[in-house]
Order: sequence, then structure tokens, then C-alpha cells
Amino acid sequence: MDPKEMRERMKIPIQSMPEQDAKERVKNFYEVPLGFTEEQAILEAKRCIQCKTPHCIGGCPVNINIPWFLELIAEGKFVEAARKVKESNGLPAVCGRVCPQEDQCEKVCVVGKKNPAVSIGRLEKFCADYEREHGEVTIPELPNSTGKKVAVVGAGPAGLTVAGEMVKLGHEVKLFEALHTAGGVLMYGIPEFRLPKKIVKAEVEYLERMGVEIECNAVIGKIDTIDELLDGDYDAVFVGTGAGLPNFMNIEGENLVGVYSANEYLTRVNLMKAYQFPEYDTPVIRGRNVTVFGAGNTAMDAARTALRLCPDSVSIVYRRSREEMPAREEEIEHGEA
Repeated sequence: MDPKEMRERMKIPIQSMPEQDAKERVKNFYEVPLGFTEEQAILEAKRCIQCKTPHCIGGCPVNINIPWFLELIAEGKFVEAARKVKESNGLPAVCGRVCPQEDQCEKVCVVGKKNPAVSIGRLEKFCADYEREHGEVTIPELPNSTGKKVAVVGAGPAGLTVAGEMVKLGHEVKLFEALHTAGGVLMYGIPEFRLPKKIVKAEVEYLERMGVEIECNAVIGKIDTIDELLDGDYDAVFVGTGAGLPNFMNIEGENLVGVYSANEYLTRVNLMKAYQFPEYDTPVIRGRNVTVFGAGNTAMDAARTALRLCPDSVSIVYRRSREEMPAREEEIEHGEA
């Protein structure tokens, strides 16, 4: 890129993503960020100056070729951009929404030294959504079968990712999920207003179209052990059972009625649709005054969910300062608003 074009790109202001008004979103579980328009996406992508040494790639845990897919968006090639991302990341619509980009790729963005960093995560979300909404999702050409079979235990983000990568290598893959639906924490832990369940279901269906077999309500250890899988048809087993058990504080009263772990609370609301009780079978106590201990992303998810159940108040109790809260700044701001 010549210096003149680089200077012109540096003048482009960061694009603000439209979102639901705070007074409206507290009444519903719809996604809060509404997404870039095509014009906004092109302008935001043009803010990338195509560095000779793109630190953003190293800042990405899966090393997405970020400058390449951003330039494709800048050229209006949205579907091609999504496919470029998928070469490294099988869950772009998910990661574009929930990955902490501000601590990864965007943190080391060169543009961010003088101006706001390029909104890499929002652009990843944009191109993945565009591909899906325009019916352009296609199955990549897969290699011939290796004859090897892989069992994946747990259909959360790790299991889904491994399954996708194994299929791309030509292996036969079967996913075993203990719950009644695949997705793991993406389904039961992250609220609808941050990650719509239709997005997760679309990613799961994409894997099935690639040839991954998924068996739900299958608790490995009860129906089969790992050793039995390996002694049977499978050449390898990946265990991605997640961190489903919560840690309690071991304080007086934590076993009282109305005290939930964030894990149980979010599962009741997200997966079992407790907020629609009695239309759905699982209830959840709607406290008049709700207190959440902790200030990470899970705490913010619980607090923002509680707000939507119409209490008198929701408070977060945290042992450190506002500046030290580990949750994403965007999530904190949405909670405060």
C-alpha cells in the first residue's frame, strides 16, 4: 500500500455499530448489536492499513489471516471474506460475537496506536452473517476418507472445532453430547442477546452437512467408557467436556432457596427457557432484588439476564475496582446502560 492511500485510510473514523436502545433491549432477549451495514463494513475494513508485519495475526489464537479477509471486505467481497476466515476458524459467526478481541487481535492492531483499533471482531461477525443470510454457505471440498474414526466427547466449542478439523483431514467423526442439544456453553451459558441460538444451530448443522455424526443425550462414562470407545471402532478420542461444575464460595447461606450458581441460572434461562415459564417446564425464581457476586463475563451475563426478568434492582458485588473488572468493556457498558 502506497503512503498516500495509507494516510487516507488513517483518516477514516471508526464505524459505530447500531444497537438496540437500552430502554427496549431490557424488555427482550433479542441480540443487542444489530450489525454493520454493507457500507459501514466496507469503511471499517478500509481502516486496515495492510501492515507489512501484521501483529493482529499473531494476536489471534487460531492465526486467521486478518489483513486478507479485511481487504476482501473492503473490496465488497463479503462471501470470499467469510471463506477466508473459515480456512482458520470453523466458528466465525460465534467468535465474531463472543471472542475477547480487545485483548487479542485488536489489542496489537497498529492502527490502534494512534486511533481506535480496527473492529476486527465485528467484521468477522459481519462477513459470517452475510454468507449465511444470503444462502452462500458451501461445504469445502473434503479429502478422500482415511478410514480412521474419531470420537469427540462433548459438543461445546472445543468439540465442535475439533470435529470440523478432523473431517477436513478425511477422518470419520462422531460427536457425543450429554445434553439434549449440541453447542455446550454456547447454548446454555451465553445469553440469547449476546449469541442467538440460531447462530449456534447453524454452525452445528454446517458440521453435520460436512459429515459429522452427532448423538445427543449420550453421557460417555455411562453408555461407554473412553477405553471402550478405543477398544471398539474408534482410532482416537478427544475429550472436550468443558468446565460445567461451578465453584462456590463456601459461605453461610449459599444453599438457601433462591441462591443459584451462574451456571445453573443461565442454563435454566438459556437452554430451558425459564423466562417463558409456564409455557416451558423449567421455572426460575424472579428475585425482587438480585445480587451477583463477581464481575467477569459470566457474572455480567447473569446480571444482564436478571435485568430482563423485571426485578426492582440488580447489583454486582466485586472485590476490586471498576477498572479491574475482567468482563469485556462492552458487556459492562451494556449492563450499566
